[in-house]
Amino acid sequence: MSTRAKPQSSLSYFTWAFIVTALGLLLGAWLGWQTTGTIAGMATVFFICTVLAVLEISLSFDNAIVNANKLKDMTPVWQHRFLTWGIIIAVFGMRIVFPLLIVVIAANIGPIEAIVLAARQPEEYARIMHEAHLPIAAFGGTFLMMVGLTYFFDHEKDVHWIAFIEKRMARYATIKGVEIAFVLILILVFSTFLEGAEADAFVYSAIYGLLTFLAVEVVGGLLDASQQTMSAAAKGGLGAFIYLEVLDASFSFDGVIGAFALTQNLFVIAIGLGIGAMYVRSMTIMLVDKGTLAEYRYLEHGAFYAILILSVIMYCQTLVHIPEVITGLGGAGLIGISLWSSIRYNRREEAVAHDARPIESV
Repeated sequence: MSTRAKPQSSLSYFTWAFIVTALGLLLGAWLGWQTTGTIAGMATVFFICTVLAVLEISLSFDNAIVNANKLKDMTPVWQHRFLTWGIIIAVFGMRIVFPLLIVVIAANIGPIEAIVLAARQPEEYARIMHEAHLPIAAFGGTFLMMVGLTYFFDHEKDVHWIAFIEKRMARYATIKGVEIAFVLILILVFSTFLEGAEADAFVYSAIYGLLTFLAVEVVGGLLDASQQTMSAAAKGGLGAFIYLEVLDASFSFDGVIGAFALTQNLFVIAIGLGIGAMYVRSMTIMLVDKGTLAEYRYLEHGAFYAILILSVIMYCQTLVHIPEVITGLGGAGLIGISLWSSIRYNRREEAVAHDARPIESV
């Protein structure tokens, strides 16, 4: 007698996220006690870690959907590597090494000195990070804008949510390099609102963001093509893995910088954002396994619109401060509307199918 395996419950996808949450919050509470020696201080750090985790999830929910779009074409082996190796890169690379690297370059000091600065002079460390915000926003905003535009400027795209916009973008996609031209024009427009060294830093950083996107696309394609003669477990994975890691890094820029508004402690930031990153990874795997993108027709569209909005917000942040709550709620709102539109579409299709069903004779 054959037995069918029970479908995996949604909560089971977050088992490791729950474990990391418990360990991370305990570590945060211990860190709060070590640094302040008071119950109030311990509770404060515990609370900040919790808020940072929620902030990361809200800012990166669209990241999970976009990751799922790429991940569904990868083999289970590479999907697993994305959840294991990828989370190590996401937590230690983007939440610890990346902020340290910025300080190393900006302050012209060694990595060890940067760690000491983060531990002993968090105010100075935070000041350096904030001063580096403009080039980071220009770089990350450009990369994310290319990700979003490449999705919509696709002449083979035949499912449209906001049809009057997306149909035109799909039609103009036959013009080679149209998305690159659009981004370059936007870079020039925003640079006119800046002066001197800031304008130069914005333009150079934005161009590097554009070149990074193109390089990742080329290298990813070459790596995946070179694996065609390898075993099935290795096919179509490495290039997509690199693309997803760079994409995750771009999404992380805003969260890492914004986290310094809550705390100047690098280690508290790493704990809070690391917890959030684990949920985003788990959510990505769940979306792939359950086929949620196929079930909800416009959910993917909402995520890519959220990416475009985030990229524009990152550009605008080089001119004015925009609270992270606006960024998070804006992206979540678009995804929520796209989900609602998908549910309405599914109900209409079910109603049409029901009306078209032949009436059985008694």
